[in-house]
This record gives sequence, structure tokens and C-alpha cells, in this order.
Amino acid sequence: MTDFSLIRNFSIIAHIDHGKSTLADRLIQRCGGLSDRELKEQVLDTMDIERERGITIKAQTVRLKYTAKNGLIYQLNLMDTPGHVDFAYEVSRCLAACEGSLLVVDASQGVEAQTLANVYQAIDNNHEIIPVLNKIDLPAADPDRVKEQIEDVIGLDASDAIEISAKTGIGIDEVLEAVVHRLPSPKGDASAPLKALLIDSWYDVYLGVIILVRIVDGVLKPGMKIKMMSTGGGYIVDQVGVFTPKRETLASLNPGEVGFFTAGIKAVADCNVGDTVTEEKRMAAAPLPGFKPSVPVVFCGLFPTDAAEFDVLKESLGKLRLNDASFMFEPESSAALGFGFRCGFLGLLHLEIIQERLEREFNLDLVTTAPSVVYKIHMTNGSVIELHNPADMPDVVRIDRIEEPWIKATILVPDTYLGSILTLCTERRGVQVDLTYVGNRAMAVYRLPLNEVVFDFYDRLKSVSRGYASFDYHIDGYEDGQLVKLSILVNADPVDALSMIVHRAHAESRGRALCSKLKELIPRQLFKIAIQAAIGGKVVARETVSALRKDVTAKCYGGDITRKRKLLEKQKEGKKRMRQIGNVEIPQSAFLAALKMHED
Repeated sequence: MTDFSLIRNFSIIAHIDHGKSTLADRLIQRCGGLSDRELKEQVLDTMDIERERGITIKAQTVRLKYTAKNGLIYQLNLMDTPGHVDFAYEVSRCLAACEGSLLVVDASQGVEAQTLANVYQAIDNNHEIIPVLNKIDLPAADPDRVKEQIEDVIGLDASDAIEISAKTGIGIDEVLEAVVHRLPSPKGDASAPLKALLIDSWYDVYLGVIILVRIVDGVLKPGMKIKMMSTGGGYIVDQVGVFTPKRETLASLNPGEVGFFTAGIKAVADCNVGDTVTEEKRMAAAPLPGFKPSVPVVFCGLFPTDAAEFDVLKESLGKLRLNDASFMFEPESSAALGFGFRCGFLGLLHLEIIQERLEREFNLDLVTTAPSVVYKIHMTNGSVIELHNPADMPDVVRIDRIEEPWIKATILVPDTYLGSILTLCTERRGVQVDLTYVGNRAMAVYRLPLNEVVFDFYDRLKSVSRGYASFDYHIDGYEDGQLVKLSILVNADPVDALSMIVHRAHAESRGRALCSKLKELIPRQLFKIAIQAAIGGKVVARETVSALRKDVTAKCYGGDITRKRKLLEKQKEGKKRMRQIGNVEIPQSAFLAALKMHED
């Protein structure tokens, strides 16, 4: 039986690129979790896409053994968490399973928006927090300024912050000693009924679903019959173990420990993250508080370029859903794009990652429609419907009012670029809540409509601040908005994949921009093509793609002019007839370019 006082459960939290995964590498190396031959950069980032982009997407856990300077051998359960705002859900789950956190701050860049968001989550979970200043070997590092920032912005005492360089290994021993002496040990009762918090689950082809748990009370052993308290499913445990970071099976998992078990479970849908696992014979009296379910905030349609690949797409989405419970999908059909799926994501990066994984891991060629958010439509008969797809918007006459989701955004930026950031937020209908200064950096808090953010807000924010601004947000309720549906018509046929919901004040400019963009993208035909943007029955913008002129008189050498005129009249008649029955094929490149359109 492991002594509680020798266990430490902690997670590493930080902004993107402040060195979480590199610090995890050094801790694994120092504790001998992997030999030098097995060690590679960002060893816990297992997906190709994580390694290429240099970001963590899935939180990973690892158990390490550390012999402290006082001679005692400690068991450290480390969780490396993502830094990006879209994966804050992964962070919240890890923090609920730990008692302490290492707060990593880049000694040259200082406190960023995501640093704040993650620290507040850790404080909400009553964590003991150890500030760690990373990258002190950089010429631009200024540890004293950053310590001051941590105290001013976060309100944490940073006088004993540890200065390290995760890349070169400076200060790693001090971090391990601080974890052992400054973080609390877990509490639990081995004789009580089993109570384990389900942190994560993923699908393995050979073992079925692997479930990651934090044991709160009781002991988990192979052969035990367990029950999920929210779904009521009963299973027999096959094996239990830990990651060191290699998978290692054990005889049991005791209170305070973090490890995995398999029980021949077929689908991840049967294992709700945040559920409580208990023993069927001796059930726990009450479940653990768990987590709020993840709520998708951005929706878009995914369609295969080749209609024959619909079944492959369906199967691929099912497989991805096994490893990522935070995205959802349902079938939909579109006149322009055929059959596909409406998918919900936690944010734009999440959308991009899922799309890239589908293209890469399953060799699919996809068309993605414009991202949209969930609107609440109050009908005149008193009912309320949720609208995910602008094409499904009911008749305007039946709508009483439309509510749109708003977010509360925190933007940290050097004051040189503050003016352009404030202009950008005002353009996007933002309402300023707060503006404070820490040294030469400003912290602006804004309320913004989410549909103004999902298009290209992040890209614009980075470009107007030369990459120095950092941005974090959370959903802040629904509000009434002056919203209208903007439809795009090509030769009087609506193109549902390009319809969008916009604010009335921006509808005309957005429509003009989209029409002129499509004019460049749609190839010319032998007849005129009218591209129109309309709100209800009112056309607000129009562009015309002029007809190609085929030279019908090419073979008339000399002779009478009437013959040429006859041929031209014939051509005119033909074009008229063609326009009546002519079908405009919009190429996929035009869809993609129009959807990626930046509003200049």
C-alpha cells in the first residue's frame, strides 16, 4: 500500500508556447521515466499534428518516481495540459484530478491571457500553485519584471518563484524539490467503497476503451465488477495500470493515485467524462461533483468532395468521436454540396484540427462551410428554437426576435498596439468592460458577439498587434440582436452553403464583398451569370459575370455582311435559350475562397 504522504498529483499550466511540454520532458528525463535513447522532443505530444504545430491538444498523464534529497522516494503523477483556449475543457478535467499546479510563465514574454485563464481555473479547484519562470537563458529574459507582473496581475506571491530553463535543464531539481515540499499530498480512505473520477477515455483497437481515472476512495483491482454512476453501465475490470510514460500494468490502484483501467467497453459514448466509477456490490453513497459537459460553440458543415465518400466520412467521424468526446455531428444535406454532416466544435482551432485529422488520417477530401454559432430564435407563437445552420432559418414573419451568444474576452497587449486593438473590437460590435495597465502592457476586457469572433477575429488580432496580443474568452450568455439572413443567389438560385446570419448594419457590406469575390471565382460561361446578395426578398448587392463570346463568324471569309449578321442573331437566340436552362456549376475552389474571405 502506498503511503499517501509520498504521493503528489500536479499539473503543468501555462499560455501557449511557454514551455509546458518541454518541462514535462525534462521531469521525465530527470526521474528516469524513459532512457535517453527513447526520449524525444515533446514526448507526451503523441499525435503527428501536435508535433508539427508545436501545440498540445490532448492532456497526457505520466507517473514518475523521484528520490528526494531527504532520501524518501515519492510518486509523482504529472499531467501536461494544453494551452490553447479551445482546449480549456481538457485543462479543467486535469485540474479537478490534482491538488497542485506548476504555473509556467515565459521569463521574456511575461503573463499572457491564457496564463490568467488557467490560473483562475486552478484557484477555483483550490490548488496550491508554484510559479515557475521558464526560458531564463534567453537574452530577452527579465525575471524580476515577470515576478512583479505575476504579483500585480494574478495576485500570487512570486518571491520564491523558481527560475529554470526547460530546454537546457537549469533548475529542474529545484522544481522537483518544490513539488515534493510545497504541494499537498492527496487524501483518501482505502477501506471506503470505491469512488473514482473519470478524467478521460480513448479508444484502443486491441483493448477497447481505455479509461483514465483518479482514485478518491477505495481500491480498484482487476476482476472487480464496477458501475458508472451516471450511465448505470456495469463492467468487469480486465487490467489496471499507469503510464510511466510507457503503459505498465499493476495489481491495483489505491486512493490518491491516477491510472487507467480497461473493461472491454466498446464505445467511448458509454463513458462520460466527469462520471464517478464505483463498485457494483458496495456502491458509493453519492457521486463526485464531476464537470459541466462540454458545449460546442461553433458549428460548420463538412461535406465530401466526392459524394461516394459519404460513408467513409461517417465512419471516420465516428472513429474521431471515440477519442474526442467534445465534438458532435449530425447528418445534413445541401442542394449545392450534397450529403454531409453538421459538426459542433469548441472553437476555430478545434474545427481546424478535426478537419486536418480527417484529411490526414482517413485520406478524405472535404469542403467546409462557413462557421456559424448557435442562435436562439423566439417565434411569434412563444416557442424557442436553436438554429445551428443559417439555411434552416424559418420565415421572417414567424420570428419574434433572435438572440445571439456573447463572449467575455480578455486581451493582453503592449500599449503600442492598444489603439488598433480597441478599433478592431469596436468594429466587431464590442462593448468595453475594463481597461487596466501593468507596466507597459494593457489588459482590455471586452464583451463581443461570438459570430463576429468566429470568422477571422483571431487572425486580425494577431496581424494588427504584430503577433504580440494574446486572447482568451468564455461564453457570457445570450442577447437580442438585429440579425438577418444574408442569402447568395447565382442566376436566381439560392446557394445554401454560402448563406449566413449577419448583423443588419453589416449585411450590405458583407454581401457586396462576397458578390465581388464570387465574380472573380466563378468561371465565365457562354451566357451572363447574375450573382446577388439578398436579405429576404430585397437584393442588396449584385455582380454580373459577363458571357464568353465564341467567334461564330470565324469561318466567314469575305462575302456578304448579312451572312455574318445571321450567324450572330442565331448565337443571340441560343444564348437566350441557354440562360433559361443553363446550370452554373460553382467550383469547389470558389466555395473555399469565398468562405475564407476576410472582411477588409
